[in-house]
Amino acid sequence: MNEPVMEAKRLVKCYQQGSREIVVLDELDFIVKAGERIAIVGSSGSGKTTLLNLLGGLDSPTSGVVSVAGYDLAGVSEVQRGILRNRFIGFVYQFHHLLAEFSALENVCMPLYIAGISDKEASARAASLLERVGLRERLTHRPAELSGGERQRVAIARALVSEPKCVLMDEPTGNLDRQTALEIHVLMKELSISLATSFIVVTHDEALAAAMDRRLSLVAGKLHVEA
Repeated sequence: MNEPVMEAKRLVKCYQQGSREIVVLDELDFIVKAGERIAIVGSSGSGKTTLLNLLGGLDSPTSGVVSVAGYDLAGVSEVQRGILRNRFIGFVYQFHHLLAEFSALENVCMPLYIAGISDKEASARAASLLERVGLRERLTHRPAELSGGERQRVAIARALVSEPKCVLMDEPTGNLDRQTALEIHVLMKELSISLATSFIVVTHDEALAAAMDRRLSLVAGKLHVEA
């Protein structure tokens, strides 16, 4: 469990604001090991979501390298990058982004359909994972029929169904009450142990950050280890 599943080397991200160049990430280095749970905290505008987008291959760095399972995300075509994202990376956001017209089961199946998995196998894998996150009785319910915590559990199941190396989470408990957020904390820990899945979580939730294996603070474009 000591091999890196994700690594950033000398990662730089700049934006042009008129004649002024804004450096958001400044030669940042970052290694994530299998099964590791990492919290990234920082003030609004510090670049946390920008970092997640770069790690997930949703944006390209100004310079530097992001590699996932040994693949350089910036060094492949957009089509190949999409394949790598679907195979190795899961995403969970503050707002679940479930498809309203589909059931919980169908939502979780989507990444498998994209990967060309048969309907039968996709349904079996999705149902198994939904049962694992406590939604055995909710497979046919649509998002509007689920509570906020249940919708977030569906989103987590969808992120995990392709058995990714790493799941990126942007404020995953931001819209949940304290008890539901705690249940999500426990679920993440169980899944990181049982599936060796790594979690990188951007959060303002102090309890969630404290429960992670590592807590890093993004300040002036650099990641700093917090005690």
